[in-house]
Amino acid sequence: MATTTTASTAYLDALKARRTIYALNKDLGAVPAARVQTIASEALQHVPSSFNSQSNRVVVLLGAEHDKFWDITTSILKAIVPEASWEATGGKMAMFKGAAGSILFFEDQTVVEGMQAKFATYADKFPVWATQSSGMLQHAVWTMLELEGLGANLQHYNPLVDAKVAETWGLPVTWKLSAQLVFGGRVAEAGEKTFTPLEEKFKVFGA
Repeated sequence: MATTTTASTAYLDALKARRTIYALNKDLGAVPAARVQTIASEALQHVPSSFNSQSNRVVVLLGAEHDKFWDITTSILKAIVPEASWEATGGKMAMFKGAAGSILFFEDQTVVEGMQAKFATYADKFPVWATQSSGMLQHAVWTMLELEGLGANLQHYNPLVDAKVAETWGLPVTWKLSAQLVFGGRVAEAGEKTFTPLEEKFKVFGA
């Protein structure tokens, strides 16, 4: 398939560059924390949502607040993970805590339920559409952090931590946690990425 350099090439290059980076530290280098906040807030404002419902919610945790989140998660998991398996789990928790920050993504169920009531014909679709919008937001933020030279990985310790997160940071209980994007300075790069053959998953008709 031939490729041509166009205005979209830079965006495509960014999509290709975004990788899951687990080895992170607390050093953001030349990237100020305020820049991370701007990336998250601007993406939140402009990522599309069905019927412009704007059900996405975001919390950025930095420094001690980031550490607190992973201490909470560690405590919750410690109570349910078998002792024989804890070494691996505890190691993961320490790894995530060793990063610089976490961005928590939520879907506001008040908005979702309001849209279901307003547009009853599509009631069963709004939870799905909200999740799709959240996924777009997560990917947008992740890709922009990559462009800033930071590393990140996406975690899902919800719903185990939902209630404690809402209590700790005074969040509405209607905010349903969907993912946690851990970010920081890059200590090591991702390994080689493999792909299934494109012809098995891509088709064009009418060209």
